[in-house]
Order: sequence, then C-alpha cells, then structure tokens
Amino acid sequence: MTAGATTLAAISAGAVFMGANSYIGNAPNFMVKAIAESRGVRMPGFFAYLGWFGAVLLPLFLVTGWLFF
Repeated sequence: MTAGATTLAAISAGAVFMGANSYIGNAPNFMVKAIAESRGVRMPGFFAYLGWFGAVLLPLFLVTGWLFF
C-alpha cells in the first residue's frame, strides 16, 4: 500500500470504529432523541451516555481494534 492508501484506510477504519463514539456531537442523533422523548421513550442524558460509552462502547472499541489491527 502507498502512503496515501494507508492514510485513507486509517481514516476509513477510524470512521467505522469510532462512529458510535461520536453520538455526543452528532446533530441527527439529537433530533432522534428529541422525537423519541416527545413520544414518551426514555433516553439517556449526556452523562448517562458517557457512562454507557465507558462501560460498553470503549471496551468494545478496544477489542475490535485489537482484533482487526
């Protein structure tokens, strides 16, 4: 692989593996959250999501990163 292809592969892998971790700054997810809350669905707040991220998503990210790289 050339340096450009390696960089593109790294960016693609980062986007795939870190996508779930970008919930906090993702505007469409806030829209979905607002719609769900307006229909009575209980949704986690900012700090509850950070707890979920630390307990579930971060270890999952580390395992998948270790498996694929």
